Amino acid sequence: MNTEYDIIMLAIARWDGPYSSTAYSLAKEFSRNNRVFYIDNPFTYKDFYRGRSQPHIQLRKEALLRGKNIYRNIEGLPQNFTAVTPRLTLPINWLPEGPLYRSLLNRNDRVVTEVVSRIIRDFEVKRYVFINNWNPFFGRKLPHSLKPDLYVYQNVDDMSQAPYVAKHGPRLEREMIERADFVTATSQELVRLMANAQTPVHYLPNAADIGLFRKAAEQSFPRPPELRGLEGKKIIGYTGAISIRIDYELLKKLALVHQDKILLMVGPKGEHYEEVGLDDMPNVIFTGRKDISELPAYLHYMDCTIIPFRCTKLTKSIYPLKINEYLAAGKPVVSTCFSDDINDFAGIAQIAVRPEEFVSMVGKAIDEDHEEARRHRMAVAQTNTWEARVAAFWDLVHAHLGDRKQDKSGKPGLRKLSDGEGR
Repeated sequence: MNTEYDIIMLAIARWDGPYSSTAYSLAKEFSRNNRVFYIDNPFTYKDFYRGRSQPHIQLRKEALLRGKNIYRNIEGLPQNFTAVTPRLTLPINWLPEGPLYRSLLNRNDRVVTEVVSRIIRDFEVKRYVFINNWNPFFGRKLPHSLKPDLYVYQNVDDMSQAPYVAKHGPRLEREMIERADFVTATSQELVRLMANAQTPVHYLPNAADIGLFRKAAEQSFPRPPELRGLEGKKIIGYTGAISIRIDYELLKKLALVHQDKILLMVGPKGEHYEEVGLDDMPNVIFTGRKDISELPAYLHYMDCTIIPFRCTKLTKSIYPLKINEYLAAGKPVVSTCFSDDINDFAGIAQIAVRPEEFVSMVGKAIDEDHEEARRHRMAVAQTNTWEARVAAFWDLVHAHLGDRKQDKSGKPGLRKLSDGEGR
């Protein structure tokens, strides 16, 4: 912990986004002891026009159009946490790399620079750490007058495999990494992908809001509306984005084999899931988006939780937030073997190599669950808290600032952490 510094964070995920994010989770934890200014991923004029009637746009309208009321305190969070909305930017992702794209990229970047300058002035910020969470399109060139004590880039996904951002993102990310004082990565694969970077890279994996998800095991909840009338049915559950990461054919096989159980999918629906006919299966339920505060009520009624990700180059770089959320709830977990990070949980979760194995493991996990196993899962999750990750982050900050002091004075600085520490 270090209360000497403020945190100014720019993230790809907004504070009121549709699912849990590394950036928002870390920011909330930082705000327990530090002032945190969480800058929205800027909206474009195109975003505004398309979503102008949506609540999340209406909430920010004054800030987006006129730069007024840009600060917001979030109900339920410490007063230290301030959400910040920049003005609208130009939609330029469709342009090819070249002078025009670079010119407009710099114009957009000035929107963020201006809001950082305003934060520093309005809140009398003296010392701060700037954290860019997987958003290399902005915060690229802070002028010397706004120079933070440290500039940290956080890598949370393989940008080359992410739709939309893959066009310009990987190139801009490489430039961002070279400008940063140090980089954190949420998976072992991401650390390997940045092995040739000149900037120090440290492994800082995802965690969970353990206190929130323990409620699923320790409290009683009314049965969610989607599960009413299904008393006596075993529930196989998934929470999170229903996206291209998921193996929909595997879900269909799971629902067919376990027709006596309910497959409950809790989260915003993306594309392609309907192609395998999941919507038409009587024992498959999609709830749609739910706020993170609602998830314990759904987890409370799940008999087995799943991570049915496809094994691809994209998922190889993922350390899923949900693994620790599931374990904190005390629930059995069955997952595909999509990454080294998920394989590290082999002693506490069931990791399947083949589809048939996944399907049979789910049945076995439900049949063989017991109280001692639930307590063990919760104990493992307790070691993977956001509090622990923030503590590890401050260790990295102290080490790098110590190295900087040593460079200037010639005297020994603080001990520098190895890439594996803080895990």
